[in-house]
Amino acid sequence: MLCSLSCFTASSNSKAASLHWTAERMLSVLLLAMGPVAYFNPGPVIDYSLAAALTLHGHWGLGQVLTDYVHGDTKIKMANAALFLLSTITFTGLCYFNYNDVGRNRTRSASLWGHVILCM
Repeated sequence: MLCSLSCFTASSNSKAASLHWTAERMLSVLLLAMGPVAYFNPGPVIDYSLAAALTLHGHWGLGQVLTDYVHGDTKIKMANAALFLLSTITFTGLCYFNYNDVGRNRTRSASLWGHVILCM
């Protein structure tokens, strides 16, 4: 399903809100599928895909918290700017880790197997 950027930013338009809700649910289902795929087939494509998907999922989730609990024009603008900064730093950090280290999935596998070996 191809859609413009407007389907990823909720507005007062019920069609845009519906498309945003659908995109959130599709991303959640995609994340459920990406977990096992990432574990059994680690690699740069899945690492960067997970970095993007996890960052977007967190951004949308925290955005909903801000929508519910932050009131006042100035506060909303400051909170949205802080959320955008946090999401940018998160995505940049995950990409940096994927590029300069072994990647997120191999790190999880190594820590899991290291723990199993220590328990034996």
